[in-house]
Amino acid sequence: MLMEFQEAWEELTAPGAQFAMKEIEVRGIPMRIFESAPPSMRFVWELAGGYADRDYVVFEDERFTYAEADAIIKSLAHHLREEHGVGSGDRVAVAMRNYPEWVFSYWAIISLGAACVGMNAWWTSDEMKYGLADSHPKVLIADSERIERVGPVLAELRETNPLHVIAVRTPADGNVELPEDAVRWEDVVDPSTAPATLPEADIDPDDDACIFYTSGTTGAPKGAQLTHRGSIHNLLNLAFMTGVTGLAGAKAAAAAGSEPPAPADPGKQNVFMAPTPLFHVTANNCLLHPATISGSKIVLTYKWDAARALELIEREGVTNFSGVPTMTREMLMHPDWQTRDTSTLAGLGGGGAPLQPDLVEKIDKSQSGTSPSTGYGLTETHGIVTANSGALYVAKPASCGRIVPTLDGKLIDEAGNDVANSGVGELCVRGAVVIKGYLNREESTAEAIQDGWFRTGDIATIDEDGYVFIVDRAKDMVLRGGENIYCSEVETAIYQHEAVAEAAVFGVPDDRLGEIVGVAIVLAPGASLDDAGLREFLAPTLAKFKIPERMWFLGEPLPRNANGKFLKRELRESLTA
Repeated sequence: MLMEFQEAWEELTAPGAQFAMKEIEVRGIPMRIFESAPPSMRFVWELAGGYADRDYVVFEDERFTYAEADAIIKSLAHHLREEHGVGSGDRVAVAMRNYPEWVFSYWAIISLGAACVGMNAWWTSDEMKYGLADSHPKVLIADSERIERVGPVLAELRETNPLHVIAVRTPADGNVELPEDAVRWEDVVDPSTAPATLPEADIDPDDDACIFYTSGTTGAPKGAQLTHRGSIHNLLNLAFMTGVTGLAGAKAAAAAGSEPPAPADPGKQNVFMAPTPLFHVTANNCLLHPATISGSKIVLTYKWDAARALELIEREGVTNFSGVPTMTREMLMHPDWQTRDTSTLAGLGGGGAPLQPDLVEKIDKSQSGTSPSTGYGLTETHGIVTANSGALYVAKPASCGRIVPTLDGKLIDEAGNDVANSGVGELCVRGAVVIKGYLNREESTAEAIQDGWFRTGDIATIDEDGYVFIVDRAKDMVLRGGENIYCSEVETAIYQHEAVAEAAVFGVPDDRLGEIVGVAIVLAPGASLDDAGLREFLAPTLAKFKIPERMWFLGEPLPRNANGKFLKRELRESLTA
């Protein structure tokens, strides 16, 4: 099917075709873009509003149609503009669970030309303080849990930024004490009186649409600036990869003289489940965006629970499940997989972490009509760099797929020299979906993006068919269930404890999460510390998922190389053997 895939690729990108491309230059960087690309993400919501009475968002027993969502979004957008002056170049932070209000807030904010600052809902008070001070939003839209965390630091933040607060799901008779001057969502958002149109907005394709924070290599998270152009092209890349796979399948069937796959019923609504946080590109850019523009239904979950997910798949007729591999494996292994009706599932997979080859096979054989899929990408690429699905994925289960059409890719060695595709090197990409940069971080931007080439930090090889295989990571990072955790950030926090003389953080293999955080520690002479004591010390400053789950307290100095760097690979191998 590889030949048919290449034929389909060339056919869909040919001049005059649906995904025809052209060359442009942005900020001095040459890149390919789709000729048909709309100018901004506002266009996506304006188009989606036409789906009217279709179900849009489902959360527990709550259900919103596209028309109902449109009225809510317009009401909020006008409130943000008229009461807070939110417009092009401004920022509004969103901090909450995967509630429907996250979705509505996102579309309202970016439709104004402002940037949505998607804050990690697991952040501690100190981490929220950092993110809000760094991004300087005019408004914070937050649920009760996040309001409780921001409360102790709000007065300090307001010394340099007024920061208005809109409280979500905090009923007037509840136990949550609202900050001074905060307003409740239901008091300012009234869909029954919403204007017929969104406020006018002047949006440039290279304006920030969203800012997502990634864990920082120097201890502090970095705000990745995702643009309208990048978000649009990630969306179109997703559509292209779906289309090219389908066309290749039809071509392969025709060549074999067999029946081609049945065309999709245009009247049938697809149903996407969003089990991962919307403050990540995996759920936001790679699920919310394509689901919305296609008029699909989105099923949100309060928290991850395999049994509940299977219940919702059956209840809502979910067609596309896109989570991290841990979630997929837990569903397939759950006893309810045998009793729940999951026959509507057409796609089962996701991204955020490698999908192990055995899991690809398990998905392929799970039931008729369900195909495995994966995508490799980063926050810094607005979503996917590569995609692999269906028969091609089964044929190359260790590969994350072909690089999307709007990106150029290359491999480099440690000295920055190009490496042939058959070799092994750090994967670098350049194109329309590479972020503008890191907010307030010129040095970090210059280090990560050189002449338009973004250094992914992942070590890869590319085979003769153009398929990418990730073999290692160059960055000192742990990938825990789809969450990127930079070891230096955790080490910085651990070194604040006076009992710690040496600390080396590294990833520990884990069957469920892929990796968990481990640390080897040498204590100062005469000092004492144990697992429980260190966890208690770290709890106020690190999100729970960043706190080491495996700890080794050693009686001799940690091994180092000639340059004095800890030999983490040796440590990990010796301690986990």
